[in-house]
Amino acid sequence: MTPLDCYHCGEPAPGKPTITLELEGELRHFCCRGCKAVCETIRAEGLDGFYQFRTEPAVTPKELTGSELNRIRELDHPLVQKSFVSPVKAGQEGTLLIRDITCAACIWLLENHMAKQPGVISFSVNHSTQRARLVWNPEEARLSELLIAIHELGYRARPYQADEAEQALKAEHRSALIRLAVAGIGSFQTMMLAFPLYFELVSELSPEFVSFFRWFSLLVATPVVFYSARPFFTNALRDIRSRHLTMDVPVATAIGLAYVASIWVTVFGGEEVYFESVCMFTFFLQLGRYIEMQARYRAGLTGNALAGFQPMVASRIRDNDSEIVASHELTMGDVIRVRPGETLPADGVIISGHSTLNEAALTGEYLPETRNPGDEVHAGSINGENPLEVKVSRAGAQTRLSGILRILDRVQAEKPPVALMADRIAGVFVSRVLVLTPIIWIGWWLAGADNAFDITLSVLVVTCPCALSLATPTAITSATMRLRKLGLLPTRGHTLESLNSIDTVVFDKTGTLTRGELSLVNTRVFGTAGPEQCLEMAASLEKHSEHPIARVFHDLRGSPAHNVQNNLGGGLSGEFEGRTLYIGHRDFVQANVGHAPPASDVQQGMEVWLADKTQWLACFILDDEPRPEAKEAVQTLQRAGLRTVLLSGDRSGHVEKIAQLLGIDEAIGQASPEDKLQVLETLREQGRHIMMVGDGLNDLPSMAGAGVSVAMGSAADLTQLKADAVLLGGQLTQLAEALRTARQTRRIIRQNMAWALGYNLCALPLAAAGLVPPWLAAIGMSISSLVVVLNAMRLGREPRTPEPLPTMVGAEATP
Repeated sequence: MTPLDCYHCGEPAPGKPTITLELEGELRHFCCRGCKAVCETIRAEGLDGFYQFRTEPAVTPKELTGSELNRIRELDHPLVQKSFVSPVKAGQEGTLLIRDITCAACIWLLENHMAKQPGVISFSVNHSTQRARLVWNPEEARLSELLIAIHELGYRARPYQADEAEQALKAEHRSALIRLAVAGIGSFQTMMLAFPLYFELVSELSPEFVSFFRWFSLLVATPVVFYSARPFFTNALRDIRSRHLTMDVPVATAIGLAYVASIWVTVFGGEEVYFESVCMFTFFLQLGRYIEMQARYRAGLTGNALAGFQPMVASRIRDNDSEIVASHELTMGDVIRVRPGETLPADGVIISGHSTLNEAALTGEYLPETRNPGDEVHAGSINGENPLEVKVSRAGAQTRLSGILRILDRVQAEKPPVALMADRIAGVFVSRVLVLTPIIWIGWWLAGADNAFDITLSVLVVTCPCALSLATPTAITSATMRLRKLGLLPTRGHTLESLNSIDTVVFDKTGTLTRGELSLVNTRVFGTAGPEQCLEMAASLEKHSEHPIARVFHDLRGSPAHNVQNNLGGGLSGEFEGRTLYIGHRDFVQANVGHAPPASDVQQGMEVWLADKTQWLACFILDDEPRPEAKEAVQTLQRAGLRTVLLSGDRSGHVEKIAQLLGIDEAIGQASPEDKLQVLETLREQGRHIMMVGDGLNDLPSMAGAGVSVAMGSAADLTQLKADAVLLGGQLTQLAEALRTARQTRRIIRQNMAWALGYNLCALPLAAAGLVPPWLAAIGMSISSLVVVLNAMRLGREPRTPEPLPTMVGAEATP
């Protein structure tokens, strides 16, 4: 940038600049009044550090036209906001896509600038996806005003749309592939020329041919350095300005030194050129980053694919006619028609029709589930064979699918402690290498070695901590996506790491270990009618009631009853095939029969009695049964050495029964929320690391006191919001798989770090001793990076056969 270029955007200023501003005693020039205004805004807010840390020129701000302002103000309309805004405790939360971000300094500027705007509660930008999360108070500021504040800095903000984000991901992927191809072609061509010379396969080569080979190698290596390796240089410059050392600093230093030294030798003469080492170093390093990017690319497409599951339009029924409307225009109470093969556009309740729904987008379970009238259904589910009519309960950004997407965004934006630790180690390692490298060069130079520069270059290349920087985020991303496919959604950055130390699993009962709904477990008959006939009579009466007890009988076949009357608090009475029947509580039925019921020894469950005017016919035992997979899940955890505890507020007798049925180690009943929290505190004092699994609002205090809290997919929204993970499909067997994945992730990260550090410690003395040429150092470093990245990507593959969960020894898992 020349002194006359625009201070803000870097564009060439007019020959005779008239737009100037004196800053810190120096005259700064601007290409337009827009750039000058932005600069003044940045300085007024105390954010002029932006100009020190940016690695690319800022974009030129453009004045918004009247039509553009109108389009932005349209976003204030509640119907428009339904597609990307959702209510939160503090106000409103929206997901935006920010354009024209060029470097990390742009994000720093945006976040600090927005933090100063009235009404803004929080604003954060994900550099990888350029997606922003904005939380604001609508009573203090309109959304349009905040978007205009972003535009005033020269950036463009718009509501996040999955298709736009996918296009951006594909563009990044395509660019990385081209950089890799250019570096690969350059490596192949330069090695064709260098290989015969290295190994003396060509003898008596004239100096003219050697010079020609060098100039041709320079021609081939130049696009590799200035195009394929450009990200390394821009990132290194950013790191130096921000005083935060990463692997890009030694990488850029090595590539730059080797390239410049090779040009010097080519022009002025000398012994060695390093064009093939530069190309190979860039190629293998880009290959490692490309593989790591593939994991992030698939993760990004997974999130966009989830968003794509929610269709843009819906068929709404009005006055017996259907009309096509945008999905975000649906409101609570609307009735929509979903044809076979279509995807549900909103959450709701089936009011007509029965079909099977594929809910893989929500639960990870690919087997279709049967759904009938009265059942809840969710956006993103694919209808099977029959048409359905659904009454909408939530649409747009309020659907369960949208909530999952927001959680995924938050998890991907958070950096877990293990990744931060790897960054710190890499930073320390880089600083030590940058100090050690010139010392090695001075030592060999003083010793009179002709290859002092070669040795120094090899040390710089071979000790690059690429493996440390690449492998950990790849492992975390692959593991998170694997858990998402299994139906367990981590909602916090620390969840995966915290799962490693769990040695005690505490379960709630109702809705967690049990179905959370009554079902028929036994039928006792007393009269001449058989069990099937008694069930038919009961179903004929209960079909006239929507009470939770009556719903147990709704799926049973029964001829219609007549003159059915609902006796509040007692039961039902009606005519069935000429007989007057009574069904309900013991006292209600006894008052109509006139004599005492048969003896009953039922200790668990709920009794529902059936009789006519002259005799007792049957007693139906209803109870909340355990989930089918609960016993298997408990046994799997116990085989791994984990202690299981049932902690419930229900009566102790029922809690003990469920615990014995499932084989749980300890059962505690009649526990209030305060009692549950006290139990967890006692367990923690015993040195236990706890995972709490629950589904009710009353579980929130105890879940907050656990190391890891898991909410069932059927839990209340607030419970899911506060939990560290959500079991989307409600399959308890996935808890063991989550623990297995967490421990496998930790094992792979430890393997990667041990390999990376071990390789560097072994390769450093060899390179410092002059035993490793630069081209071999490039291959060794690159292979090291590829090994750890490919090892980390194993987490993304589902095992063909389930592996046993490692046995816990104290709080640690043995591999």
